[in-house]
Amino acid sequence: MVTGASSGIGRAVARAFAARGARTVVTARSADVLNEVVRECAAAHPLAEAVAVSADVGDAQAVARVAQTALDRYGRIDVWVNAAGVGILGRLDQVPPEEVRRLWEVNVLGTLHGAHAALTVMRRQGHGVLIDLSSVLGGAVEAPYMGAYAVSKAALATLDDVLRQELALTGDHGVHVCTVLPAGVDTPFFAHAANHTGRRVRSMPALATPERVARAVVRAAAHPRRRVLVGPGARLLPWSHAVAPGLVRALIRHRTEHGYLGAPGTAAVTPGALHTPSGDTAAVSGGHHGRARTAARRVAALALLAGAAGALGTRIRTRPL
Repeated sequence: MVTGASSGIGRAVARAFAARGARTVVTARSADVLNEVVRECAAAHPLAEAVAVSADVGDAQAVARVAQTALDRYGRIDVWVNAAGVGILGRLDQVPPEEVRRLWEVNVLGTLHGAHAALTVMRRQGHGVLIDLSSVLGGAVEAPYMGAYAVSKAALATLDDVLRQELALTGDHGVHVCTVLPAGVDTPFFAHAANHTGRRVRSMPALATPERVARAVVRAAAHPRRRVLVGPGARLLPWSHAVAPGLVRALIRHRTEHGYLGAPGTAAVTPGALHTPSGDTAAVSGGHHGRARTAARRVAALALLAGAAGALGTRIRTRPL
């Protein structure tokens, strides 16, 4: 079961499970796009099967209907992935409260609705894996102009910690809760986000591909872990923040203000896809060349290792006997 399956990480996750022959129920607000996702899943593996249920995860009854569809069709729910999410760019004192409320309905309440539906079934059947997509931004570090989003993702990390405690108390040891915390990911996130900065996103941090995150989600489903960090800097950032929080915050502030965002007036103020489905703009990739950047980083790392090995070999060869 995958929420937010019309675009970005959710769509990549649905494809990744389908490529392994999984039977999947996908949901999002965009009914037409979900039909495309179903066709993609069916083409991914001879045994793959997918069912689309259009729903807004902010509506608890709609999420319960999605769960019931899975039960009616397949008789159980083995894995539930909460990947639905929206974003807002803007100073917290300038973002309309109704838009923050909508973000929380999707990112936090939507995840809670999914957890409620999934765990009700999983406790009864004695097994299952709930996977929630949080973020390094909020789950470990913070950045200006992303406050509403970061707070919602921090809430998910806490939510999952509480769920694990409660499952331990009730003896539901066959049910697992995994929190996946990606760093930057090349999705249409910023194209779909509400923007109250009046500034366009002109460059991006190091990015992972949605497919890389999807592979991590599939691994977590097979081998559940408490927290899974994915992407460039996903491990380094939390460690650096723990060691030198003031320095890391200053670097993030500077890079966001002077690197990632353009000048004032370079983008229109927009509510993005907060209240309307992404529709024709739904896609897995955001077009920021995450795969090319990943390849470039790997080539650079190999070159560095080769250079170090070469230097070491030279020292060994020239060392006097």
